[in-house]
Amino acid sequence: MAKIIGIGNALVDVLVHLDDEKLLKELQLPKGGMTLIGADELMRIRRLTEGLNSTCATGGSASNTIHALAALGNATGFVGSVGADEMGDFYRSAMLARGTEAMLQQSEGLHTGIATTFITPDGERTFATYLGAAAQVEAGDLKSLIAQSTETEVLHVEGYLVQDHDLIVDVLKTAHEAGLTVSYDLASWNIVEADRDFITALVRDYVDIVFANEEEAAAFSRQGDPEVALGLLAASVDTAIVKVGAHGALAMRGTERASVPGLKRTVVDTTAAGDFFAAGFLHGRVNGDSLERCLDCGNRLASEVIQVYGTEISDERLRQAIAR
Repeated sequence: MAKIIGIGNALVDVLVHLDDEKLLKELQLPKGGMTLIGADELMRIRRLTEGLNSTCATGGSASNTIHALAALGNATGFVGSVGADEMGDFYRSAMLARGTEAMLQQSEGLHTGIATTFITPDGERTFATYLGAAAQVEAGDLKSLIAQSTETEVLHVEGYLVQDHDLIVDVLKTAHEAGLTVSYDLASWNIVEADRDFITALVRDYVDIVFANEEEAAAFSRQGDPEVALGLLAASVDTAIVKVGAHGALAMRGTERASVPGLKRTVVDTTAAGDFFAAGFLHGRVNGDSLERCLDCGNRLASEVIQVYGTEISDERLRQAIAR
């Protein structure tokens, strides 16, 4: 069985449900984006959100993708770093319970990373991320995990790692030297805008499959038309995917193009929608499905997770969602 491993920030998501956008403005958080924060700002957020409706779950973009892939029955692994604390133990236990081979470095003196996820009434999510121990992830741990299995075919990398240039280059070089297919999620429009030249070169030189939503594709290509943006992304990689929300998704591989329409669903929370989309697509890819079928699997998984808060959704429900 083909194995898919992920590398990224091992985070615990604290999902906070808001009645309006006032708190986002007070905290100066760009709606729909991801902002890195320090320990002091984390403490401020905790004070301001005390008493609000909130829940905890394992998180991190690549981790969410691996979570969904494991639920679909794929062989999976994950590389990350957690603290020597209760949150770190929670994260490790959840990963192992899903059958994922977890290469989790334990960082002494640093707390497990926390992504405070603000969910507004429209279902949009905005992240304030304290990396903590998550930032200690190392390419050496990836090499160790790859060496343990001859079945690994795909490495899925979250774009949030791009904020450490040396790390992400080392990670992608490691994957290429091992002959793996590299899947890369652009992660957030504001990250793409802030580091566009470096990301453009990174995608061109090391990436085989790239995932982008409409805003990320526009930031990368500087083109507002998703079809045009798709073509520009596809010029640098084997396969490019652009997700267009309620309108579905587009993909291009060489001269082949495919698209799927959106699925009408009640949006409760868009947290991890893109991550679950990537899982569905990669599941189809390693099983030899057509480009259109891969898109359809991604679309269906994303449409399921947006109907619940966070990522707690049964394996059976995910499997049924993509049943032929």
